[in-house]
Amino acid sequence: MQLVIVFPLRIFLLYLSYRTVTVGPQTYSDGSNAIRMLQVSWHPYSDTHLGILSSDSVFRIFDLSSDLVLPEQEYYLQPVEPGRSRSATSICPVDFSFGGDHLWDRFSVFVLYTDGTIYILCPVVPFGSFYKWESILEIHTDAHTFGLQSANSTAVSNSNVAISWLEATFPEFADSELEGGDLSMLRAHPYALFDASLSLQGPLRKVGHGGDEDSAVRGAECEGCAVSFLYNIVSKDSILVTAWSGGQLQIDALADEIQPVWSVGSPPRLRVDSNDHILGVAMICESFKGKLPVVKLDQPLDHTVWLGHPPPLLRLALVDLALPRETDSGSLIMLFVDPLMPERLFCLHDGGIDSIVLHFLPFTCQSTGKDETMRTPSVHPVLSTCQGETSMQYPLCGFVSLSDSFGYSWIVGVTLSQECVVLEMKTWNLLLPIHIDIEKKSISSDEQKERDIPDIISKELLIGPKAILLPQASPNLRSVAADSIEGRQTLHQYFKLFHENYVEYAHKVHFEIKHHGPQLKRIINDQHRRLVEAQQKLQKVADKHSRLEERIDRAIQLQNFLEQRLQGLRNLPGAHKRPLSRAERQFKSELGHYTGVELDALHTSIDALAARLRRYTQSPKDNISNRPRQISAKKDFGHDTHISQLKSSLEKLSLVNSENTQKAKLVEAALKNRESRRF
Repeated sequence: MQLVIVFPLRIFLLYLSYRTVTVGPQTYSDGSNAIRMLQVSWHPYSDTHLGILSSDSVFRIFDLSSDLVLPEQEYYLQPVEPGRSRSATSICPVDFSFGGDHLWDRFSVFVLYTDGTIYILCPVVPFGSFYKWESILEIHTDAHTFGLQSANSTAVSNSNVAISWLEATFPEFADSELEGGDLSMLRAHPYALFDASLSLQGPLRKVGHGGDEDSAVRGAECEGCAVSFLYNIVSKDSILVTAWSGGQLQIDALADEIQPVWSVGSPPRLRVDSNDHILGVAMICESFKGKLPVVKLDQPLDHTVWLGHPPPLLRLALVDLALPRETDSGSLIMLFVDPLMPERLFCLHDGGIDSIVLHFLPFTCQSTGKDETMRTPSVHPVLSTCQGETSMQYPLCGFVSLSDSFGYSWIVGVTLSQECVVLEMKTWNLLLPIHIDIEKKSISSDEQKERDIPDIISKELLIGPKAILLPQASPNLRSVAADSIEGRQTLHQYFKLFHENYVEYAHKVHFEIKHHGPQLKRIINDQHRRLVEAQQKLQKVADKHSRLEERIDRAIQLQNFLEQRLQGLRNLPGAHKRPLSRAERQFKSELGHYTGVELDALHTSIDALAARLRRYTQSPKDNISNRPRQISAKKDFGHDTHISQLKSSLEKLSLVNSENTQKAKLVEAALKNRESRRF
């Protein structure tokens, strides 16, 4: 077990035996070296490989089990052609992330630049890393199905190169297919193409829906510069999250699969041992020099798959965290994934910690057959460090998301005052759909009480007594005397019917009225209580009416006073200043962008170039004899040729350094002139 400690110019590893070692001392630990480490991350498929992105636009992979000094793999990133850069932010990387467990994403590295552009390196495989046999089989089958069987010759050629690389990197996979062996894990062997280097795929563009729409990744709502990046795999969706210094999160999904792309004719440099075994590889990764086509959703697979085009992006959401804006340099934002719930992200910033839950995943919903509408992510504050409208200066210096064996998710934060914050996060009800019946009105407590009160008199009594069916009388009934036997019999029969209906009905009515007397009393008392409460509320309204009139009078007086002050300010000499024109406003915004973003990126690139120049010019000659034998991929040139190439490279670096210095001086002079004119 080991712990990584990262400083701006140095990285240490602390083992359980308290042994401290330095990684890359020749590159990062020189006292006069200005090369800074921008991001450090363990590779997800290796326990000993560490990826480092530095300010000199180089991505390095160190194998800590074999060599702590020299990197195993070096990728010199060149997103634009030399001299073609429109701004310094387009050549300054800021963050990177390894891919997840999905097809070629396993072999991909995503690099974020300061202007928000995203590039992809694929394939990048640490020597000796382990992968599942099923994963390699899935990639191999995909290349055969959509590549070799395609009608496009370019797709067939690209997939053929990818399959050859895959079988050479994992030779046990080809042997297991031939011999029918049963392997669960495959180990990556050192391998590199001798006549090609990896292509820097990008910049990634938004998917088009038709027309000539702008396909730039950066949205108009994003402010400042890109500061952090996160790759997250959720079921069948590859999610890319970009954090901006203005407090915005740009959430996109890959709209197509990633395929490996090589640049033929640009051989890498290999470092081998005495037995010609590859120990290290270094290459220059350039982006596509032509114009990238606009990918549309209605295009067939033959026009998009295995043609060497970078995958497009599908915009899911743009989240504004509404962070405090008292800092001029922007906010420090860090992104993390919940280990138990991949749909949830944690965002650490100056104001605390927020939880962002993704409710809509396009390809996952499509594969499961759910016809869900696109819902925006929900943002929940987890920990707030703001005091009113201001926040403390970086109160949390560390943060990590953990999970235990019981299925609980935890977050742990460390403050600058050496305090540890541990919080348990709930996950069971975050993804439940919200169904709201807008037509159903809420029932008040008073209405509920009235509904709960039973009927005072039953419905049977309210209907009345039952209708009496009189017996059929004889025609000579009127002539019968009342005291006769027949008359008495008739009267007795009529009296019995009257008693069974009307007298019993009267007894029931009397019983229910007597029984419901206390309930009627409670209802009357409740009505009296509600009447008293209504009278008290009316009295409060009457009392507040006078105070409201006083406040309205004071507000009118204050408004009149402010109008007088405004009229006085309008009469001042400088009040009728001419507003800025459209060109002046555009120039002002450009100067603000140069001040906040471009100037810092320009200084960073100048320092990195100067550091690389000093390192190459001041390197001792003894290191040359101690280094392992290096060979070129095509043929070995003479020592004089290498020296001449090195001198020409140094001259070019010096010219670029001087040009960047002059540009920085011009920008600073323009800013000073602008400030002097303003005052």
